[in-house]
Amino acid sequence: MANLKEVRNRIASVNSTQQITKAMKMVAAAKLRRAQDNILQMRPYAQKLGEMLQTVSAGAEAAQENPFKQERPIEKVLMVVITSDRGLCGAFNANVSKAATAVINEKYAAQKRAGNVHILSIGKKGGEFFTRRGYKVNALYEDTFTRLSFGVVRQAADEIMNAFLNNQYDIVEIVYNEFKNVATQIVRVEQFLPIVESTTQDTATPGDYIFEPSEEEIIKELIPKSLKIQLYRAVLESNASEHGARMTAMDKATDNAGELLKNLRIEYNRSRQAAITTEILEIVAGAEALAGN
Repeated sequence: MANLKEVRNRIASVNSTQQITKAMKMVAAAKLRRAQDNILQMRPYAQKLGEMLQTVSAGAEAAQENPFKQERPIEKVLMVVITSDRGLCGAFNANVSKAATAVINEKYAAQKRAGNVHILSIGKKGGEFFTRRGYKVNALYEDTFTRLSFGVVRQAADEIMNAFLNNQYDIVEIVYNEFKNVATQIVRVEQFLPIVESTTQDTATPGDYIFEPSEEEIIKELIPKSLKIQLYRAVLESNASEHGARMTAMDKATDNAGELLKNLRIEYNRSRQAAITTEILEIVAGAEALAGN
């Protein structure tokens, strides 16, 4: 049985840890409210922009000839992995990294063997994961979430789009956590480039619209903007998911620390009672020895 000093030190240590996890939970909850508001405002805009693009480009020759829609034999692959810059958020980062690895092993095994699978990581943890496993991490966007804005994400989108146009990659896929609620995040894998026509949306015919200035100009401007919005939405989803996952993880850690404190206090009381009992026995034994003399 541990001595009283050791148990007291452990109680103090666990109590300090519990205070930290409780504070981190409160901070995550405050950040989550802002992140949740941002993604709830962005979703309708991104959805309508996507629907508009599908409607305008349906059957339009200018859309079909757009370079962002051109499919090529898949030889070089870029995986855009969106994780966090910090840990202490449960399986948030591990789920995304494992999902990206599974996609690479299942769909792009030949490209991986040829060394043609590259990683672009938005978030430090994803870059660290794939670097340790020998993947080529072409770009690592750290501190994106500390100064999160459309302008910051647009830089990454421009880099990805230019690389695709320059034939550096034949396909680009995004892996991220979609925010559902505080306790639930859904890992999504979406093809970013080349653009794939949606088969679920009802699209009107181009004859239903009058284009100004021209159909070609509208599509030329709309497609790059839609791609940037798509990436920005994925980053916002991941940001909200991260805070939700961290809030849940810190809540569980706080509860676990409370349970551990309960057990340590029981152990401390038992050790203290045993020490008192031992002292009493020693006093009694000494008194009896003196009485016998």
